[in-house]
Amino acid sequence: MSNKALPPLPRLIFASRWLQLPLYIGLILAQCVYVFHFWIELVHLIKGAMGSQSDIIALYCNTSSAELCAQAVSGALQIRLNETLIMLVVLGLIDVVMISNLLIMVIIGGYETFVSRLNIEGHPDQPEWLSHVNASVLKVKLATAIIGISSIHLLKTFINAANYDTKVLIWQTLIHIAFLFSALAIAYADRIISHNFKPQ
Repeated sequence: MSNKALPPLPRLIFASRWLQLPLYIGLILAQCVYVFHFWIELVHLIKGAMGSQSDIIALYCNTSSAELCAQAVSGALQIRLNETLIMLVVLGLIDVVMISNLLIMVIIGGYETFVSRLNIEGHPDQPEWLSHVNASVLKVKLATAIIGISSIHLLKTFINAANYDTKVLIWQTLIHIAFLFSALAIAYADRIISHNFKPQ
C-alpha cells in the first residue's frame, strides 16, 4: 500500500518515524568527535615516542588521577613512556574504536530497522550483519558490544590498579559482571521469543 492510499492520520503516524533522523545525524556528529579524539591521542603517542615530554605528560594525565597528573605537570613526578603507559594508551584507542563500532551499529542498524530502507543490497561494502538485522538482533549485538567496551575499561583499570582504590576495582568488576548477565538475559529472552513465535 502506498502512502497516498493511507488516510491522513495513519500517514502522519507512519511519517513520524522521520523524527528519528536528527537523532541519527547527531550520532554521526558524535562519531566525528570520536575520530577527532582518536587522532589527538594517536598524535600524542607518536610525539611521545619521539621524546616529547609534554606529550608524554598529556598521555599520563589521560590515564591517571588528577592528583598524579598535577604532580607530573609541576615536575614533581618524572614520567617516561614505558610499556605500561603505551599499553594504557593503546587500550584507550581500542576503546574509542569499539565505541565507534557501536555507534555504526546503532546508526545503520537503527535507521534500517526503524526509519527507512537503505537499499544497499548487492553493494560490495554492505555490512554482513545488516542483511539479517532486526530489533532483537540489534539488541543482542549492542549488548555484546557493551560487554567488549566494559572489558577494555576493566583491563585498563587492572593494568593501572595502583592508581585506583580497592572499592573502585570491586565496583567496576561487579558492573562488568552485571553487563555480562544482562547480555545473557537479553539473548536468552530473544531465543525464547523467537522459538515461541516461530511459524509452524
